[in-house]
Amino acid sequence: MKKGKRDHCQSQNWKPFLLCLVIFGLHSQCSIAQTGEQDSLPKLGGPDQVDNRLELDRTVKSPFFEFPFLNPYFGFKERVKENTGLDFATEYSSLFVGSNSNIGQDNASSGMWKFYGSWNLVGKESGNSGALIFKVEHRHKYGNIPPQGLGFSTGYVGFISPPFSNDGWRATNLYWRQRFAKGRIALVAGFLDVTDFFDVYALASPWMHFSNFTFSTGAAAINVPNDGYLGFALAGWLSNKVYMIAGMGDINSDPSDIFNGFDTFFNTKEYFKHVEIGLTSSKDYMLLDNVHLSLWQRDATSATGDPNGWGLVLSATKYIKETYLPFVRYAYTKDAGSLLQNSLSLGLGYQPVPGSHLAAIAFNWGQVNETTFGEGLDDQYTWEVFYRIQLSSKIALTPDVQFLINPALNPAQSSLFLYSLRARIVL
Repeated sequence: MKKGKRDHCQSQNWKPFLLCLVIFGLHSQCSIAQTGEQDSLPKLGGPDQVDNRLELDRTVKSPFFEFPFLNPYFGFKERVKENTGLDFATEYSSLFVGSNSNIGQDNASSGMWKFYGSWNLVGKESGNSGALIFKVEHRHKYGNIPPQGLGFSTGYVGFISPPFSNDGWRATNLYWRQRFAKGRIALVAGFLDVTDFFDVYALASPWMHFSNFTFSTGAAAINVPNDGYLGFALAGWLSNKVYMIAGMGDINSDPSDIFNGFDTFFNTKEYFKHVEIGLTSSKDYMLLDNVHLSLWQRDATSATGDPNGWGLVLSATKYIKETYLPFVRYAYTKDAGSLLQNSLSLGLGYQPVPGSHLAAIAFNWGQVNETTFGEGLDDQYTWEVFYRIQLSSKIALTPDVQFLINPALNPAQSSLFLYSLRARIVL
């Protein structure tokens, strides 16, 4: 990075941080009317944590049509859950992305099949339930490359829908979840997805929300470990409005061979550690009405050569009139092999009927990590807008448009235009 530009950026870094601190202070003075069915709302964890995803998919409202002939199947699932404690679902998602790039590939597409569940085996009546959580997937491309690789193919420092890859079979989750103190405390241990328990916010899901990684976990300024990493996390409510989540795990995870994680966890000893403290107006609205500070540290990685490093995320979302969801998110990282070293995202979600169709728009400023990509690269600016259409309670269709300004690794184009269509069916 040019010296003058570097000095300018460093002198400005405090501004987005201060902005988020101001929002944190305003949020702590506000509250909203609380409604909703407590038993059907998310527990501690992100929107794609298995327990939460199963519940959120049950609460979809106002679809355009339904399939009554599937009712016996869903009735069977409910009986299995009631009689055995096993709650499960399967889904298939597909994504096509096109661009106007003059370099690399100008389009990408892939699909993903998932089977996941939560099997409550102990303490079902006490509120201190223990459950086996599992998720297996098959990720596959349709064309030349999957969407995960399209960003770098076009010269943009970032991932477009990173879960849509060509990894084949993989195990994302296989862990035990134990609740204590009537659900106020939860411990998970086993093979985890760190994004389920770190930097929790309502629009973090790359399957359901924004496609660009800058609007997901860590705002593209964290080199998070792969799915299926061996570790643990502990979450708990410190009061009715304050929660804390902390954990650590193996950064040499391989979801295609998760049990190799025992060797790397105990012998290689390279870890990702995180802690988060958050404020919400109510437990029922943890994902929607949330301000949190997340801190993390990552060891140097011998397998990839990534340096050690640390960073933070400061995030604020506010649920207004059960319709609007504005958010501000700032992330900073020091080294660690991340994509960005400073990242600021602003956005707004709009959902006039809770649990139904969702529209959202967001903007990101990102400063490319110079320890990862070298000095002299321009800052990137990203716009994204999407509209998730609930064709039925089990089928969603999401058209999406992105405008990428100053793609740092594409000197031939000052901007890129991306358009995509994502489909999801869950049964």
